[in-house]
Amino acid sequence: QVQPVESGGGLVQAGGSLRLSCSASGSIFAINVMGWYRQAPGKQRELVATISASGSTNYADSVKGRFTISRDNSKKTVDLHMNSLKPEDTAVYYCNAGGFYWDSFFRKREFDYWGQGTQVTVSS
Repeated sequence: QVQPVESGGGLVQAGGSLRLSCSASGSIFAINVMGWYRQAPGKQRELVATISASGSTNYADSVKGRFTISRDNSKKTVDLHMNSLKPEDTAVYYCNAGGFYWDSFFRKREFDYWGQGTQVTVSS
């Protein structure tokens, strides 16, 4: 089991910027999709942005135009650049790395790794 390592959270004023980084270099398998999710107090975890190995991206409507996700396949890292932050962006942000491999019996095995989370707080 691999736990991605996140960094870059913190406190910022509304309108400010932060960059979150995540490394899943401990995985011995190629990673298909990497992404960021967030969970605010009292709410369910929600998707923020994902990026495939080919570079296809997907964003939550609430962050489109403000957040940018990028990745380095060779390093198995993913970044989330967050601009024009709003108080409603306050949450714990979790890194996710998913993919699959073929075991010795040629069975497809999927994996889904989650980071421990990093707090992002946006003050008004």
